[in-house]
Amino acid sequence: MNAPAEARFDATSLYREEVYTDRRVGTVRVLVPVKSDGAADPARATLYVGQISVMTPMGTLPISFEIPGATLAEAIDKFGDSARVAMDETMRELQQLRRESASSIVIPEPGAVPPPTGGGRIRMP
Repeated sequence: MNAPAEARFDATSLYREEVYTDRRVGTVRVLVPVKSDGAADPARATLYVGQISVMTPMGTLPISFEIPGATLAEAIDKFGDSARVAMDETMRELQQLRRESASSIVIPEPGAVPPPTGGGRIRMP
């Protein structure tokens, strides 16, 4: 991992995070812009980010997505539609990755020695 020599917060891009959940469907994270002293920054828009968890054969897959809206009530109202769009996009991406991995052809590097034929060293009597 390439970490910068010195990690610094960008004091002009700070947000306070509030999390709301119905403990059933998912969560809504409200990112409230703040100034470096912690006071609200009305010059920037509040962001709403939803998160759901989808069960897959490989386990739980968390899906995060932005929700358009100006208020928490509006974001909650648009949660379902935004979640559906995010889940559809995620499933399309997973299908594309599956297709790419299934169609990949392994080509040996030039000069590679082919594997020996006739099996390994174990001999059956």
